[in-house]
Amino acid sequence: MERNSRILRLSLMAGAIYFFLMSVSHFLGLKIPGLFIYFDIPSYPYQDGIISSLTLGWSLFFYTAFTNPIKYIDLVKTILIAGASAIIILSFINIRTNFYILNNHSSIKIIWLEIILLFIYWFWLVVFYFRVKKSCSQKI
Repeated sequence: MERNSRILRLSLMAGAIYFFLMSVSHFLGLKIPGLFIYFDIPSYPYQDGIISSLTLGWSLFFYTAFTNPIKYIDLVKTILIAGASAIIILSFINIRTNFYILNNHSSIKIIWLEIILLFIYWFWLVVFYFRVKKSCSQKI
């Protein structure tokens, strides 16, 4: 297996594990920074249940793409599009929400840091998606 494909594959597995842990964290109500983006903002159990089920779905999509990123290259593209929209929406939430009203000890800097780290991971996936896609098209 080519180096870029291996890197993409391992990166997708990392995403599958991350989103699975996020799902478990939300299901159990464990407000762990990084797994719970808005960890210092009050939430309701039903919200955490919804997020848990959605992030479990993301985990399964990442895992499926991990099994064979070349075969599921269109799924990888879909993951990237969904990831970009999630990062944009989280950014709008950060810009439009006064978190201090919800928790006067809330730190927006930490929330932005989490989103920046997600962006870096997303960008990493984008780079290796295009490298793998390019190498696949050159073989045809």
